[in-house]
Amino acid sequence: MVYRFGQLAEPSIAPQPLISDTEIMSGILYIVATPIGNLEDLTLRALRILKEVDLVACEDTRQTAKLLAHYQIRQSTTSYHEHNENQKAQRLLSLLQEGKNIALVSDAGTPCISDPGYRIVHLAREQGFIVTPIPGPCSFIAALSASGRPSDSFTFLGFLPAKAHARRVLLESFRDEPRTLIFFESPNRLLDTLEELNGLMGNRPLTVAREVTKLYEELFSGAAREALIHFSSAPVRGELILILEKPQKVSLDLASLDRMELRNQLQKIVEIEGVSKNDALKQLAKKLACSKRDLYRLLMTDE
Repeated sequence: MVYRFGQLAEPSIAPQPLISDTEIMSGILYIVATPIGNLEDLTLRALRILKEVDLVACEDTRQTAKLLAHYQIRQSTTSYHEHNENQKAQRLLSLLQEGKNIALVSDAGTPCISDPGYRIVHLAREQGFIVTPIPGPCSFIAALSASGRPSDSFTFLGFLPAKAHARRVLLESFRDEPRTLIFFESPNRLLDTLEELNGLMGNRPLTVAREVTKLYEELFSGAAREALIHFSSAPVRGELILILEKPQKVSLDLASLDRMELRNQLQKIVEIEGVSKNDALKQLAKKLACSKRDLYRLLMTDE
């Protein structure tokens, strides 16, 4: 039998009618998204799964206990976090082998997104257990949807490095990233990060989402320097998501450039890099953010 997202189907025949999770619950690992802040964001399906499974594996049992108590769910829980992940993964796999159904949750939002969980999911799938996502809240997706920033493509970086040098190196490597950048940051590093973004990326438009779905939710939109002024006025608190708009394409007027200087640059690339003139053209065109064809026409047509 082949399991396909809530249905069972013979491999060689048409899919059978959808069946409920309870009809196939046997050694299933459920990846359950929980509210980021507002407890009303728990889905009906997540609520049912949390009631029906044999065990809830959670990042912090105290945090999950608040959610379960709010919905009057009396459920067994066990801790599963970065410090005990190795040994707990094996224990959870043993329970799955015994036919127990387990819900994996994080403190808030979707598990395995910058949170522990990868190891147990990887091992469970590798050993043939069914792993089913129970979708719901995800903080950076919620922030992106309300930010007004381009969302056709984006790059999620998770938490930025805590050390300043490592953070700058990472940000610099994404300076020319053609997609919207999204990352988490801590309140005590926000101002330093905004300074670095302004210096490395320029005064680019961004959104700082703070305490998404919570009582003091704030979505600040503006440029990096404006964000610095805004968040310097008072101590910053809460969980933060930064959404940096992708760089705008600048239309370059090649005709206005010094043709002789460009030819000198081209020749230097050939001599220093030891590449062909064609490869040197590619490098120079990338540097100028123009097409290789247009640059060729400018530099080579009257030779």
